[in-house]
Order: sequence, then structure tokens, then C-alpha cells
Amino acid sequence: MIIAVLLKLVHDLNIFFFGKLIMEENFDYIIVGAGSAGCVLANKLSENENNSVLLIEAGGKDTNLFIHMPSGYSQIVPKSNKQNYGFETEPEDNTTGRKLYWPRGRGWGGSSSINGMIYIRGHSSDYDHWRQLGNPGWSYEDVLPYFKRAENYEGNGDLEFHGKNGPLNVKKSTRDDDILLDKFVEAGAQAGFPITNDFNGKQQEGFSRYEHTIKGSKRFSSARAYLHPALKRKNLNTKINITVDKVIFENKKAIGVEYIEKGKRIFCKSNKEVILSSGAINSPQILMRSGIGDPSEIKKHGIQVNHKLKGVGKNLQDHIAVVSQFQCTQPVTLHRSASFLGTMLAGIKYLITGTGDASNPPCVGGAFIKSDPGKEIPDIQIHYVSLAMQDVHGRSGVPQEHGFSNLVYLCRPQSRGHITLKSSDPNDDPLIFPNYFSVEQDLIDTRNGLREARRVFMQPVFDEYRGEELKPGKNVNIDNDDELDKWIRETSETLYHPVGTCKMGIDDLSVTNENGQVHGVEGLRVVDASLMPSLIAGNTNAPTIMMAEKISDHINGKAFLSN
Repeated sequence: MIIAVLLKLVHDLNIFFFGKLIMEENFDYIIVGAGSAGCVLANKLSENENNSVLLIEAGGKDTNLFIHMPSGYSQIVPKSNKQNYGFETEPEDNTTGRKLYWPRGRGWGGSSSINGMIYIRGHSSDYDHWRQLGNPGWSYEDVLPYFKRAENYEGNGDLEFHGKNGPLNVKKSTRDDDILLDKFVEAGAQAGFPITNDFNGKQQEGFSRYEHTIKGSKRFSSARAYLHPALKRKNLNTKINITVDKVIFENKKAIGVEYIEKGKRIFCKSNKEVILSSGAINSPQILMRSGIGDPSEIKKHGIQVNHKLKGVGKNLQDHIAVVSQFQCTQPVTLHRSASFLGTMLAGIKYLITGTGDASNPPCVGGAFIKSDPGKEIPDIQIHYVSLAMQDVHGRSGVPQEHGFSNLVYLCRPQSRGHITLKSSDPNDDPLIFPNYFSVEQDLIDTRNGLREARRVFMQPVFDEYRGEELKPGKNVNIDNDDELDKWIRETSETLYHPVGTCKMGIDDLSVTNENGQVHGVEGLRVVDASLMPSLIAGNTNAPTIMMAEKISDHINGKAFLSN
């Protein structure tokens, strides 16, 4: 009791120094985060004109030109800016003590406004696994109707798996100015791998062109698909450049949020629910600052424990990639647009005609393969890029020469990390511990996957283009496990898919039930990638949008769709 009184005093003093706590208007639903999931919820909940909805975003509107230009993410991702949090992990021995760079979207659309636009749903077994973990309603048969409802498909894939009238435009790549793209697919066949017509159809395994969230020649983010069409509704309110500190409780019921705007602390009341859609990094932080989480993590920052849930911030999973890369002996790669002058010319051409290198994401082809023939399903994803990338994020500047690359990662790592608070200050970044390669099998499978991806480049179709090996390079013996493992630990980087930090389920580390409702409290949900109990085989934007589509039906009291 004494401790609680002291903590309350600290909070009151904090308000005093920040400014008086102001009571604002109230809404039925307060959604925190206008990212991939939050934009969906803002649209779906405001469809009912009797619902008043507030969408709060830490960043700004999606007005930056580079957001909408498909190649523009190369101008946003490499450094922290208004559209990108630019987080860094804590140093860890498994990745040779490096601070790894973790870009995450900030502003309308969240990471769907800065990602590579690749639309991948995952393998059907990924969702069956979610159901087996204690999440009824999340089998592949359950989620497929929501993927289809969300989608407006432009392509020649397996049409029975796709939707035609949904808000999210999905376009199969028809790029015809990258001659090595189809060489990559042909090389996969020469290496003995299957070809697939549609990664999101009846067969994920194999090599193919990607599908992207693009409409015409512009990125089609969650903000463009869901938020902008709903902005005209009188019952939808939005706030930008707002820092949400915490959820406010009355006993065990969430009754609103406390946020900071221009130095003032403001309390905004929710009549029905507070919904955290701030992503796998920010949602657990808000929960912990609200006193929900592992008491040992919360108390050390002077935060009163409102509800014990030791899984908050735990179960962190991510895809970590390595690169197979060769010099190209002919000037046929995207290096043509990578220099300063080339970038300027590509940008001008795009602005005038909507065509050219700037109208396409560089990564338009990929593959799902098995790291070992004994695997039951594909466990490795390959992203092909007609560019000799100096680093995964493009932070090292312009490539020095023509080349081509395979980015390789293990789809379902067993390693688990965690996220925790650095302090109680909502402006502080969290402490991120990915714990990559803490399970040795992850390293073994990544190693084998890298060798398979490199073998693709050794096929006859690349003979007239393949020059010197750039990565891992001549100084690394590709056949020596120890040398290759050392290089993987020294060079691997995130491929931007953190999930799991507020996972849904029934075990001791679960944070919510299968509908995103936080265990043990009322009026509070989490709806974003942090809900995923395990990583899917693929990019995580499509499933995040699907999850918000599905849970919106539960919030609105509608029956779930059936296939």
C-alpha cells in the first residue's frame, strides 16, 4: 500500500512537471497506431455510424513523395527520420556484439508505408500451427476468407485463392526491364527446385515473381487502402504526432489513454475499448508503461503493477538474413539507377511518365525452398535483387559495380528474444534483445539455406553474367561450417519482420486470447503483428492486415467468415 501511494505521488509530480493533465473528449474506440492493422480497424469500426472512433498516430500523414514511389523506400529505410523509427538492438554475442539496425514505419500506414511491398501470406501450415497453440479460429481454412476479403487482385495466379473486390490492391509483378529476373527463376529450375505460379496459391514452394501491394505505379499501403477512404466519415477522428504514454485503468478495466501533445498530458476516455495497434515493438512498451507485464521488468522503472502478465515483450521472433552475391559481367542490372545521377534520372522519369526503375521495387522475384531435402515444407525464403547490395539496408551507399544478390533467411526460427523498457519515459526507445541464433539449429538451417541459394547462382543460365563472388567472398570457405557460421554471425541483418511480443494463446507467456483481448483485464485489445504466436513463412504485412480484418468482425459483433 505504501509503495502504491509513493508511485502515485511520483506520477502526480511527473504530471506537474510536464503540465496539467487535461481531460479531452471521449470516444467509443481509441486505436493507438495508424499502421498496417490500425488503419484497417479505423475503417472497419467507423463503418458503423453509431461508433465514435479515434485513431492516434505517433508520426505524421503519409505525404512524403518517397512513400508512394515504389523504389522510394531506399530513401527512407537506411536512416532514422520522420517516417522511420530507426531502432537499434542491444549488442549480443550471437551476432558478434553488433548493434543491429531495425527500421520500423512511423506515420500513417506504419511499416506498410516504408516496406518492400512484397505480399506474402505464409504457408497454410503456419496458421494451422497457430490453432494448435490454443487459438481457435486461426487455421488456414479460417483465415483464407479474410485474406480474400481484404484483397483486390491483379494477376494470373491461382484465382480461387484471391479476392477481387477488397480494399487492398495486390499486383503480380510484370516487370520487363530486368532481364536477370527470369534468369533467376530459370536457375531455380536448373538447380532442381520447383516453379510455382503463385506463392499465395495452392503451392508456396518454388521460384516465381512476387506479388506487391501496388496500384498503378504507386505503393498501396494500409493507409491508402483503408484509412484515406474512411477519412470523410464524421465519426472517425485522427490525431497525428502524438505520443501515447499509457492506458488508464479503473480497477481492471481500461477506460482511456494518457498521451502527450505539445508538452501537455491529456487523458482521453474510451467508452468501449482501447486497442493497441502500435506494432511488435511499441505495443508491449505501452502495456509495460501501463503497469501490465512482468512485475520484475515494470517495478524497476517506478511503474505501479496493475496486472501481472509475464509474457509482455517476450517471445520476440524475427527473420534474420544473409546474402549470396556475385559481380555481374554485363551492365544489365539495377546499378544503372543506383548512382546519384542514375537515381535522379529514374526519379524524373517516374514523375513524368510513372515508369522506369523508380516505378518498381527492386525485389520482384523470390523463392521458398527447403534447406534440406528431408524437411517436410519449405523453411527458407530467398529474395532476389538485381543489385550488388553493399548491405541489406542500403546504409553503405551506392553499389560500386554491377551485380546480383540473393537475400536468404530461415522462415521459422526457434530462437526467441525479448523487448523491455529502457525507462518509464515514453520518448525513450526500448531495449531490444533479438537473441538470434541462440538455438543452434537456426544457424545450421541458415547455413544450409545460404549454400542452396548460392548454388542457384552457379547454374548454367548465369554463366554469361556471373563474375567474381562478392559475398560470402573468396576469403570464406563455403564448405567449411565454422568459417561460414562465423561469417553469418558477423554479417546477418534483420529483414524487418518482428512479431510475437504480445502473443495470443493460452500458455503462461500468452498476453491475449484469440481475439486480441488482453488476459485478465477488460476493454483492452492488442491487434498487430505482436499477436502472432509464431512467425509465418514470408513477409508479415499481409497477415497483419488479415488479422485486423478478422478481429474487426469480433469487435463489431459479427459472425466470422467461413471459407
